[in-house]
Amino acid sequence: MSNPKKQIIMNEIMFWKQNKMLPEHYCDFLMTLYSEGNQQEEIAGKSKNAVINVEKRKNRSVSMFFPISAIVIMLLLFTMQFEWVVIAVAAVFAAGCLIGAIYFAKRNHVMAVMLQLATALSILGVTLKVSTTYFAGNNEILYIILIVNCVFWLVSGLMLKIIYFTISGILGLIAIISAWIYFL
Repeated sequence: MSNPKKQIIMNEIMFWKQNKMLPEHYCDFLMTLYSEGNQQEEIAGKSKNAVINVEKRKNRSVSMFFPISAIVIMLLLFTMQFEWVVIAVAAVFAAGCLIGAIYFAKRNHVMAVMLQLATALSILGVTLKVSTTYFAGNNEILYIILIVNCVFWLVSGLMLKIIYFTISGILGLIAIISAWIYFL
């Protein structure tokens, strides 16, 4: 077996040993087998280069991009003067996140969750901006738009069996309806 392939296998074995994915004596046996009994000390500190470990770090950093982008777009929605430009950018971002969430639903669960959250935040921001810009004094329209968002979260949570959307939809509906009744 070539040296780079051996190195990858030994890095993985060290990663398994450190994270207790296999019993220690199995890992020691495999390390001795692949290193041919003479490279044990050299490999000991290199388990951070394990393929699984690198992939986890890469996925974590990429998946955090979308919720942070959604928060930045929400901030832009309420600070910029050109409403229609920001609304259009946020709507395109929400559509892109929704398409990405559908694409990653079976492939990468963490990425799909982050894209779903980014989509929900972007749609909420766009609807709130439309309500506050074009229906400035009309609180009923604001409540109706918020209720529609919560119903959308509830329905998508029930249909897709996503517990955080279901809980968000129920709690949002309770809060909005009680606030609407209280302020009438």
